[in-house]
Amino acid sequence: MRQISNKELEGSKQTVLIDVRELGEFKGGHIQGAKNIPLSQLNRRLGEIPKDRDLLLYCRSGMRSKSAARILMKNGFTRLAHLRGGISAWTGSVSKR
Repeated sequence: MRQISNKELEGSKQTVLIDVRELGEFKGGHIQGAKNIPLSQLNRRLGEIPKDRDLLLYCRSGMRSKSAARILMKNGFTRLAHLRGGISAWTGSVSKR
């Protein structure tokens, strides 16, 4: 699976961002435009994820996003990448809600 750096993500407008952290973590701060689908709910929510778009997964440090990628690959998703270092390494702005 491809790893994307902060700079690469900032230049990508077509990528679907998926934050696989739990809701409380997501509400504490997330990358603007990200959709929250926690790893614990991923198998139940596969229908919400487009197979025909580039997907970028992220979590706090990168471990859960790698697990999420394995699940997605097993379910036919091929256009996957994850944010190197997770949101802990993110240097851009974050949204809170």
